[in-house]
Amino acid sequence: MKYMLLIYAGAADENGGADEGLFEDWMAYDKEVKDAEIFVSGESLADLVTATTVRVDPDGERTVTDGPFAETRELLGGFYVIDVPDLDAALDWAARCPGARGSGAMVVRPVADFGV
Repeated sequence: MKYMLLIYAGAADENGGADEGLFEDWMAYDKEVKDAEIFVSGESLADLVTATTVRVDPDGERTVTDGPFAETRELLGGFYVIDVPDLDAALDWAARCPGARGSGAMVVRPVADFGV
């Protein structure tokens, strides 16, 4: 079953980036996921200062806001999609991720399968 591991940082630095784990830790985790042949896809997101928010009101009017105006302290930094047998395996892989350390958190969600 496919699961998305959403990587959240507890806070951003002055440049809009997160400080969860060393680069080497991330590369080791990435290699481990790929070597286990459970990797489906994954990406790291650019720093928060590059974010743009789009909202559409009930009348269809679009509003675009530039900048890091998150209404939460946790910041989405990237994701992995993995294919593992069950939720317990997905939780084990999430716990290994450097993003789960310190003030970071991992959100694990099953990927919906619509049979298409």
